[in-house]
Amino acid sequence: MKKITEEDSKYQNLEKMSTRQLLENINAEDQTVAHAVQKTIPQIEPLVKVIVENMKNEGRLFYLGAGTSGRLGILDASECPPTFGVSPDLVIGLIAGGDHAIRNAVENAEDDIENAWKDLEKYHLNKQDVVIGIAASGSTPYVVHGLKDAQKNGIKTGCITCNQGSPLAAVADFPIEVIVGPEFVTGSSRMKAGTAQKMILNMISTSVMIQLGRVEGNKMIDMQLSNDKLWERAIRMIQDEINISKNDAKVLLEKHGSVRKAIVHFEK
Repeated sequence: MKKITEEDSKYQNLEKMSTRQLLENINAEDQTVAHAVQKTIPQIEPLVKVIVENMKNEGRLFYLGAGTSGRLGILDASECPPTFGVSPDLVIGLIAGGDHAIRNAVENAEDDIENAWKDLEKYHLNKQDVVIGIAASGSTPYVVHGLKDAQKNGIKTGCITCNQGSPLAAVADFPIEVIVGPEFVTGSSRMKAGTAQKMILNMISTSVMIQLGRVEGNKMIDMQLSNDKLWERAIRMIQDEINISKNDAKVLLEKHGSVRKAIVHFEK
């Protein structure tokens, strides 16, 4: 398999560039990522539809990755509860090497072909769950074999990779291949590949949550009110929605604890 993610950077002698040149060239490469992601929308769409349908039937979404890819999955999963007010058990991110690997490199963790399924099995997977493997290379053993085992057990699978015709795509029911080209620093897939993966994860989780009714109009009416900024935002949302004073909106929010409940109570 030809790995575009490992191809030589089109820039040479990076150490001789000025700070301005480095920043401008990195930015020029980053600007190509959104166009690459746009091309994958037809691949993302059917995966989102399956996730929504399965979640309506008590399914969950799992992200499976190693290194940067694993951390991006965990990031997206961890932001779903505060943003959309869902249970932390609905979207789950798993990384090769376990939680220690979130902050530290764990030697040979990504090469283990058995641990992914062991990690997944702890959650007692069912046929309504969906597992998305994330690997820029498309060949990370932990992720590839995790998806392969998921498929064997009748669980729907998707993947996000930055190479074409990869082993990972071959074991995904819904492969997403986002081709961003060589990295600015050769092989450093935390750059464009990581940016593309983050964008697609945002697209998937946000689209799913909207279709599950976790956004109304364009507002996060189920968000967790975990700081002063979010309380103020929630008060403004209630004001705008039901046209009452700031003080009345604050009273409703304090009484009911969420934007949705405050609005529902007022409308009754």
